[in-house]
Amino acid sequence: MTLASEEYDRVLVQLRSLSAEDWSRPTDCPAWDIRALASHLLGMAEMSASLREQIRQMRKAGRAGGVFIDALTGLQVDERRDTSPAQIVSRFAEVTPRAARGRRRTPGLLCRRTMPDAQPVGGKPDSPSEKWTFGFLIDVILTRDPWLHRTNIAAATGRPMHLTADHDGLLVADVVAEWAERHGRPCSLTLTGPAGGSWSFGSGGPVLQLDAVEFCRALSGRGAADGLLAVEVPF
Repeated sequence: MTLASEEYDRVLVQLRSLSAEDWSRPTDCPAWDIRALASHLLGMAEMSASLREQIRQMRKAGRAGGVFIDALTGLQVDERRDTSPAQIVSRFAEVTPRAARGRRRTPGLLCRRTMPDAQPVGGKPDSPSEKWTFGFLIDVILTRDPWLHRTNIAAATGRPMHLTADHDGLLVADVVAEWAERHGRPCSLTLTGPAGGSWSFGSGGPVLQLDAVEFCRALSGRGAADGLLAVEVPF
């Protein structure tokens, strides 16, 4: 939850840095410009901040049919089409402290429960789906999601992300550990940049070296990847 709170703050700083022209720049999230992406981030934060809002969004997305996460994020974007960039930033600053508190206060009993619907693991059309606990969603995914969207905004604007070892490095290390568990094969991995590090899993196997952010984007289904980098990790 410390990482969650810091990640919300970093997203807010990034949103405040955008120029008027930046908000309409396309991102590598299909059909979303930066404004739509920020609308999703705001909608997800508002869902985390209020149980009533969470129930409302989930019921409405469920009635829409189709893949639930697509319906949910689509709802978050559609409901904010008339919200200006300045209003998005202002509301995000207001709601994210409550979102962090709401996630922190989630009862352990709920965190241990399995979510009713299977969730897609990656960002490709053929990505598999799997069952998660609510705790995995609340503790892990809801922090990874805004982090990955910061990479989308950085790529869309051509401006680098703010990265540090004590925040981004911890998030990347968690992704690395899950990725290694998912593929279960020996390898050596070196990730460069402020969020990087070096890991060895077993003996032998391929030796991989690439930028830490690009590693996570590859595992999320963004861009071409082969070999062990094609083993997706949910964001």
